[in-house]
Formats: sequence, C-alpha cells, structure tokens
Amino acid sequence: MARSIHSEKLKNRTNRLKLPPRRKPYKVMIAPGIFLCYRRNAGRVVEGEARRDAPGTWSVEAGWLKRFALADDHEDANNGTVMSYYQAQQRALKLARGSEGDSDKPVTVGEAIDAYKTDLAARGGAKYNATSLRKHVPAPMLAKVVMLLTKTELRDWRNGLIAKGLKLSSANRVGKSLKAALALAARRDRKRITNVAAWKDGLKPQKAKGSNAPPRDNYYRPDGVILAIVRECYVAEKPDYAALIETLAGTGARESQILKLWPADILDDDPDAPHLMIWCSNKGPAGQRDPEQRKVEITPKLAAMLRARAIARGRNRPLFDRIWNVSKRFDVVLKRLGLADQKLSPYLLRHSSIIRQIRNGRHLRFIAFDHDTSTAEIERTYARYLDTAKDSARKGLLDDAAPAVDNVVRMVR
Repeated sequence: MARSIHSEKLKNRTNRLKLPPRRKPYKVMIAPGIFLCYRRNAGRVVEGEARRDAPGTWSVEAGWLKRFALADDHEDANNGTVMSYYQAQQRALKLARGSEGDSDKPVTVGEAIDAYKTDLAARGGAKYNATSLRKHVPAPMLAKVVMLLTKTELRDWRNGLIAKGLKLSSANRVGKSLKAALALAARRDRKRITNVAAWKDGLKPQKAKGSNAPPRDNYYRPDGVILAIVRECYVAEKPDYAALIETLAGTGARESQILKLWPADILDDDPDAPHLMIWCSNKGPAGQRDPEQRKVEITPKLAAMLRARAIARGRNRPLFDRIWNVSKRFDVVLKRLGLADQKLSPYLLRHSSIIRQIRNGRHLRFIAFDHDTSTAEIERTYARYLDTAKDSARKGLLDDAAPAVDNVVRMVR
C-alpha cells in the first residue's frame, strides 16, 4: 500500500473538532493534482437528550469536487459511509484515478470526446468530428470534468479559436462537435451533469457581424454551372469521386446519406421513373433516432450510373466508399472552371437542388421530405428565394378577367 500523507490538522477527530466551522474546506494534497478535503460543518445534532456538533464530511478535489463520506468525528469508521482520515485518503485516490468504467468518477471532457468518437463509429458517423476536437481543445480543458464547465469558459474557448485564425464557420463547426460530445456525456450521467445550459448557450453558433444569414454557406448556382462541375469531375478526377459528386447533385442529399446507399436502394424497375431509397441523417439525440428511408425521384441517367456501379462493386458492398478531402478536390475542379474565386463548397449542390425545386413551384413539404429537412428550416434558410416561385403563386390569384355572373338573386329579408 502506498505511504499515507500525514496531516496534523486532519489525522484524528480530536484535532479536527478544534477547527472552526467554515464553508471553505480544509485541504491536504495526497498526490499531484489530488486533494483530500475536510469540511467542518456548523450546527448541532440532537440525539436523545444529548447535543453534539454536526460531523464533518470528506471530499476529493481533482479539477472537480465530490463529497463521498462522513468523517468519524463522533462515530466509529466503517470504511463506507463513515471514514477515518487514512481511509478517506485511499478512497479519494481511487475516485480520482478510477478506471473509465468507474461510475463514481465524473467524466472529463477528454473522456467525453473519446466516448463520442466510439458512438460515432458504432452508428457509422464520421469519427473525424471527434478526433479533430483534440487539435483545438487545450489540455487543461480536456482534464476538466464536464459537470464543472461554464458558459463563459466554453464561449471564450470558441471565440479563442477565431482569434487564432480559424474561420467563423470552422469555429462554429468545431463548437458543434464539442457540443454533441458533451450532450452525450450528459445523457449518460443525468444525475450529476446538470449544466447542460453551459454548452447550449456558450457554444451557440455565431453569426458574422452585420449579417442575418444563417451561420453556413448559402450559395446557389444555375443548372448549367452544376452540370459543368459534374462533367469536369469526370475529366479531372477519379471515377469514384465524380460519381459521388453526380449523386450529390442529382439528389441534394448529404454526403453522409450517400455513403449509406447499397445496390438494393436503387429502384429502377421502371427505367423512365426510377427512385432511390435514401436513409435519413443521424440528427437528434442518440437513442431517439428511428432509422428511416425515403423514396426520392432521380433521373434515368443517374439511375443508370448507379446501377452500373452496383454491378461493378457487387451486391455485398455499398455503392460508395468514404472519400477523403472532398472539399479540397472540389476546389481543384472549380479552379479548372474558373470558379475558384467564388469559394464554393460541395454543399452548394444541396442548396441548388432545394432552390431549383422552390423556383419550379414545388410544395415546400415535398421539398423538405426529399431533402430530409423541415419546412421551417427551408423558410428560414431560403426565404430570399421563396418569392421566385411566381408561376405557382400566380395560379392562386383572383382573376379580374373572370366572367361576370348575372344570375345572382338578392335574398328576401
């Protein structure tokens, strides 16, 4: 057994009861970064006709504070609910150094990120959302327990990323990943992690100064430009990458949804009206998502390309493997087309798909269904394009040229 740390003030009940009661605990360092804390409580306890001072309590502090037992100020220690000074030392060390699976040890930010990475891998998400966090979260914050995080601390951390040169959109994205990791930790330890508002408010996405636009790229390009990008991908890039871009452009889906497609998801029995069964994204709290596929119309050309891929890859493989550096390779294609100065991202394919359907007068509910979003989100993000669907709106106007009706009879009162 490791050597115990001596403390004249705390070693026995006689010395402890001489200490004045106070809110701030008396502390002794029992290991680097680990403190055993004793709080001398005020008040009196009545037992029959006798009155005595309230017993003190033992706590451990290691970047966080947790109370774990009463001190043996008045009753004998049982190494459970009541502990002596030396028993409390051993318990404090165990709590501070406990294994990851020790339910008594509060989870740290670093452990929350690791758990988030495991959760992403289990449900087929992008582990990069978790691994990239460690590049931006400093060591002191990684070691801090989640239940002690504050709104100001998290906001200052995210704003510090911008001060270091990270773009506002990138800082928002990193903050969103940390927010997801902390939310997962809170769901797994609801009793102790009660500071959910700290990251809900502290990591709320920021908007660019003077802009009311959502904190995301909101670009649109006409069909001719989109088709030119797809064609150039087949010229400048490998077939797998070009096929991915063509599928993103033809469906308006997210990359994560396309990566879940299998040969059985292609419905092309009717070659003139093919469809694709697209999985909904993994949005929302873990454990509250219902796996769902939505039947989305696609062009015969896109269906033929996907069917050819399915035949070439076989029925036991997904239609696409993960492709790295999608955005960087997209920039190369844009440069070849003379569009590099416009700073477009692959997400413009989704934006353009939604806006194309808005301009064609399609009902927002159907657009939202096909693109796995909500009508409220479409109205918020694409409000500037809603007034371009003039043809569909004009159909509902009262026509002044309507023929007059001359057989109206006034009712007799």
